[in-house]
Parts: sequence; structure tokens; C-alpha cells
Amino acid sequence: MTSNPGRLFTWIALPLFVAACSPTGAAPAKAPTPESRLAERMLGSTPMIEDLRELCDRVGGRPTGSPAADRAVAWGERKLRAAGVETATEAFTVPALWLPGTAEASCLVPEQFALRIAAAPYSASTPGAGLEAKLVDAGQGGEADFARLGASSRGAVALVRSDEMKSLADLFAEYMRTEPMLDAARKAGVSALLLMSTRPRGLLYRHPVNTSGGIVEIPVAIISREQGARLARLLERGEVRVRLAITNKTGGPYEARNVIGEIKGREKPAEIVLLGAHIDSWDMGTGAQDNGVNVATVIDVARAMKEMGLAPRRTIRFALFNGEEQGMWGSAGYVHRHRDEMDDHAAVVIFDIGSGHINGFYLNGREELRAPVTEALAGLATVAGVGPFRHNIEAVDGTDNFDFLLSGVPNLIADQEPAPYLPDYHAESDVFEKVDVGEARGNAAIAAALVWALAESPKRPAARQTRAEVEALITRTGLDAQMKAFGQWDDWVNGRRGESR
Repeated sequence: MTSNPGRLFTWIALPLFVAACSPTGAAPAKAPTPESRLAERMLGSTPMIEDLRELCDRVGGRPTGSPAADRAVAWGERKLRAAGVETATEAFTVPALWLPGTAEASCLVPEQFALRIAAAPYSASTPGAGLEAKLVDAGQGGEADFARLGASSRGAVALVRSDEMKSLADLFAEYMRTEPMLDAARKAGVSALLLMSTRPRGLLYRHPVNTSGGIVEIPVAIISREQGARLARLLERGEVRVRLAITNKTGGPYEARNVIGEIKGREKPAEIVLLGAHIDSWDMGTGAQDNGVNVATVIDVARAMKEMGLAPRRTIRFALFNGEEQGMWGSAGYVHRHRDEMDDHAAVVIFDIGSGHINGFYLNGREELRAPVTEALAGLATVAGVGPFRHNIEAVDGTDNFDFLLSGVPNLIADQEPAPYLPDYHAESDVFEKVDVGEARGNAAIAAALVWALAESPKRPAARQTRAEVEALITRTGLDAQMKAFGQWDDWVNGRRGESR
């Protein structure tokens, strides 16, 4: 989706039009609240979109562990400092390094033609100068599909078909099938996997095949959807042979850094409301929807509060997390570093679904958050284009709320329309011009108002949960299935992830 200046006009002009048309003698309007003042400021002319353009075009794609990621951290620190916010970087450990190198492929038999592929993060390189092997059709990549191939799969390159992705449910299904597919491929003895892209029109993207901290020993690559379909048709007629040459940079544990800023609370400085977004991205695009637009939001909210001279009751902390794409290691590192402060975190609010319109917030399995979140957003009732909000009780794995959830901290994720985000997810098309500027400004207004209201409220939105309560939430919401699919379950059970109380 391209920028939508028409919607931006509506956000700004409608309140002015309504005010101009109010009848003479009408009751005076209520004094603006800090929430509505913040929202109006966020909807106006601010550096937010220029910040996004700069991050996308000057830094670009920024996988954690790359020089571009280091530049992004320095950029984020500089922006928060310039906003007048106390700022520092904090180190954490990523369990394994994976960076893309070169990825080439071609069909050799029955015809010769080049293939477009993208290496899958956390998969191995091909041996030596590459490998040549017959191609086999592994269907949807399930255990039965590989079993059907029998001995023919040993040493072969397996083509795995896919359905086109059209929803967030489809995206999660793509992740959920990965570990069972890899297990079946190992048992079958294949030499490599070619995964048909779930996006049409030749679009390639990064699909991580491991988020638990290790390198998968099988080379895995995404192949363009149309070329995958062509290979499948050729296989129906006879033998197909392919050549793959994939070189990735891999290594052991290394140190990366988050950017953390804060505005100290005037009455309860030890209590913290955190607003966060991840600053890292994959490299094929420039990380605009995922997640540069929300990084720019976090920075602009901090800037607005300082420019307006607002002093919150509680401390508001601004986090630009790194290492999210590799397994949320930056937010996990933050939780571990600040484990003695987890009791002091009143709420955590995460933005990570691009520039789509906000329908409400994921409550992450905590129904008791519905009323305080609704109350916190009530100050936006007079702002055109905002609400009504419908909050989602679902618990979500896969973004930077996760380790706060495991630690019992009340946590929220913006529940955004996926349409502007999904088609370009992790793809070469995730670039600046795909961001909906009007919606992005509206979302920033909501972020500012919500975080301010949570920081100002006389009461916390909810208590921190005990480990037993978190365990019950995980079971009740089905989060355990996601954790097992993402390779996180053992770390939770063994206490390596989540700070218990």
C-alpha cells in the first residue's frame, strides 16, 4: 500500500471542521487532556516520517550482527538523545550468528535456466562450491510426503510446495510447519530444501528456519513461486536436476545492543511503563513496515513528550530492541538484565505490525487488562479517525512482548490491520514507499495517548503474575503449541527464559 495523504487530511481537518461548524452559544468544549494534546501533536507535522525515510534509505536492511545493524543502533541512540531523552545502549547475547552471503541456483535437466532463490536464515551453506542433485517433489513437506518418496529422497534436493499467504493465520501456519518439515527432511536424508514462496509475482523473502539459537544443518532456500511451480510441472514429466550454491556467514554467540531511553516519573520514578519496537530487520528490503515505521513512532512519542514539557507520574521507558528477528533475543536480554525491576514494570506496549490501522490491542491472555486499557484510550474519544477499539484476548508469540509475558508483566501488542504489512513481510518489497503515512501518524497518536495514560493512572493496569499464573495462561491460550513450534519450550521449562516470581 502506498502513502495515503487523503486519510492524513481527514485525521487533521475533521476536528477543525467540526469545531468551525459548532453553533454559537454552544456549551464550551472540555479542556483538552494531555492524551488529546499528544494525539494532536502526533497527527501534525513532525519529523517522524523523515526519520523513517532516513532509517530505510540511509541505513537500509539491518540484520542483527551486521554493520548495518550497528549503524541502526547508533542512529537510534542519536535520535533519542536529540529528543532530549536520557539514553543508553545495553548489551545482550545472541546465541548464534547468521548473515546472508550469496545464493545462486539453476535448473540443469531437462532444460537449463537460472532460478531465483533467497537463503533461509539460520540454515547451512551448501558444501564446497555448491551441490548438484536430482530434484524430488516433497508436496507440502509433511512426514507423510517425505515417507511417500522413500529412498528416492536420499541425497536429493526436495521441493516443498505452499499455499499463497493471505492472512496472519497463514503466516503463522508457515512458521508452525517448519520444525516438523525439517525433522521429516532429516529423516529422509535430503541434501537441501527449496521452499516455494508463499508470495506471487516472483517475490522473495527471508523465512527463518530456526529461532531457538542454532544453525540448521540442511541448506534451505526460498524459490520464487512461479519458478517452483514450473519445476513441479517438469517433475511430473520426468527427471529434474538442479544446482545450488549458497554461502552464509555463520558463527557462535556474539554481543548486540538495544537502545533504551527514558523520561523519569515525577511521583513514582521506580515504576515503569515501556513503549517498544524492534530496530533490526532482514536485509532484502529496507525494513520499513517491519519494523522501521514503529521505531520512528517510539522516537516521535519520546520527542513529543519532551517538547510539550510533560512529566509523567511513572517513568516512561522507550526501547528499540535488537535481535527480534533472530528470536526476540534483545527483549529477552532486556528482561534478564532488568530482572530485579520486573516487579516495577507496570505495563509493556509493543508495536510490530507495520502501518496498518489499529483495531485495538492484544491483551495476551489477560482479560483483566481490558477495562484499564479501554479507560486509558478514552481520552482519544474526541479525536477523529480513532476507535472504536476491539481488544483481542489472544496470546501472541513472535514479538518483543514474549519474555515480558513469560515474566508475568502486563503486556500489550497493537492489533493492526495486516493488509499493508503481510504482502511485504521480510521481503525485498518492504520499503519506505509501502508505508501508509496517514495511518502511521494515527497509530503514533494512539501510542502516545495510551502510554501516557498508563503512566498517569493512579493504579497499575494489572498485577504481575506468578509463574504458576503464567503457566496457566500458556495452557489456557494454547501458547504452548507456538512455543514448541518455535523451539522455546525447553528454555521456558528449564528456566532459561522468563524471570519467575
